[in-house]
Amino acid sequence: MSRRPRPPAPFIGPPRAPRAAPDPHLRIALFAIFVATLLRLLWLAGRPIDLYPDEAQYWIWAQHPAWGYFSKPPFVAWMIWATTNLFGPGDLAVKAGAPLAYAFTSIIVFHIAKRLYEPRVAAWSAIAFVTLPAVSISAIIISTDVPLLFFWALATYGFVRAREAGGHRWWLLVGLAAGLGLLSKYAMGFWLGSALLYLGVFRQERRHLSPFLGAAALALLIYLPNLWWNADHGFVSYLHTEANANVHGLSFHPGQLAAFAASQFGVFGPIFLATLILIAIRVRRADVTEPTPMLLCFALPTLAVMLVVASLSRAQPNWSAPTYITATILVVATLSAWKRDGLLQWSIVLHLVAAVAVLGARDAASAIGRPLEARYDPLHRLLGWRTLGMSVGEVRAKYLPMKVMADERELMAALIYYMQPHPFDMVMWNPGRGVHNGFEMEQSLPDHAGGDYLWVTQRDDRQDVFDRFESHEEVSHILVRVDAGTPEHPPMFRDVRLFVLHGFKGYAAPR
Repeated sequence: MSRRPRPPAPFIGPPRAPRAAPDPHLRIALFAIFVATLLRLLWLAGRPIDLYPDEAQYWIWAQHPAWGYFSKPPFVAWMIWATTNLFGPGDLAVKAGAPLAYAFTSIIVFHIAKRLYEPRVAAWSAIAFVTLPAVSISAIIISTDVPLLFFWALATYGFVRAREAGGHRWWLLVGLAAGLGLLSKYAMGFWLGSALLYLGVFRQERRHLSPFLGAAALALLIYLPNLWWNADHGFVSYLHTEANANVHGLSFHPGQLAAFAASQFGVFGPIFLATLILIAIRVRRADVTEPTPMLLCFALPTLAVMLVVASLSRAQPNWSAPTYITATILVVATLSAWKRDGLLQWSIVLHLVAAVAVLGARDAASAIGRPLEARYDPLHRLLGWRTLGMSVGEVRAKYLPMKVMADERELMAALIYYMQPHPFDMVMWNPGRGVHNGFEMEQSLPDHAGGDYLWVTQRDDRQDVFDRFESHEEVSHILVRVDAGTPEHPPMFRDVRLFVLHGFKGYAAPR
């Protein structure tokens, strides 16, 4: 009997490597970041606050993307251009970049911490960062800090990877992130200075100086278009930054220094900042094999510079914000090493309670029948702009095609955004011909006799403007209540008056 031929055996390829199990710490961090981001977007979607005038001005810039603007580099305007083109018009679309960017920044914080410590520390670092008091507030306001912190974190991650064995290609990420950071806010220069300080101070790190300088050159190349823009506009952004610091001479201002130092406990949280101070006191230069010196080098120089600026003039609490990216990782890792996990967790709870108190104070006060006074509401400066713009727009409709004129940057930005249709041709009253803001640079009322204007102003002294026109008449007085007030403290209003001005005689007209 003949045997039947056996069928060929099925081809079996090489055994597959077992699929790596998902990192449970990453999943926990991503879940916390997702929840925080979703809640922030939902809160903004409820429209409890308006655009602040600075945000409105960034939106105005976004209508004409450029390489630079009067007071800031361009990236924040580019972000708004992208989010409003993706999500449509409206306050939420303008602000959406802030909570979304902080979500990605928190993920980068996770990966920085994971390269330096264990995954558990990485998860808590991401959770701690996304819930920091400063992040909770900044995430509802689109500002230059939003892209700055993202690129600061990204550059730091690239720096950590580039110093590892075989990590030379990561220097490209360092240069790219640092360059885009400079296009976000000039404070990114502190990151480059911090990296150079670390590589120069610690002998074991000096072998990385050459590739770092190459990355820095790439960063400057990416930044170059903004430099060209500034050169073409009289370096207005640099001059504004210098004026904003307002440092004149070596006079010491202890009150400003104390106020700024105290504000940092609110920015970073009291327990976290106290821990950071303790770490800085106890750190030893010999600990070069530990991540501590590197993390401190990316944190303390920026904070130290801001303390000096505050002592010589003034400093806003958010100017130190980049400090707390690596500081968060270091504090979390240190509390974990000290077996103080409970302190870490209660600190995060404290930060969440503070955020809820700030963001929900008005709603809570209204729910119990005691409306919150503006002087106790940290968000009162973001209220009333929409109603004001719509009210002015109704008056303006009666006087079309008369151009609208303002004499204040914040008022003009808010009106251009909230009035419908947007009065992009609005002009700024500027008899001194100075350039103190972007509107004075690009939209000053020209010194040509003739023309009628609808003037919107908050000024009490108006005679110098009236004297430069043939005639004037008040056509509206708008009061927008910001809070309910109390018998002891009258309510706060956004208070503007509108005048029709006929026959401009020129700035040099006799007064």
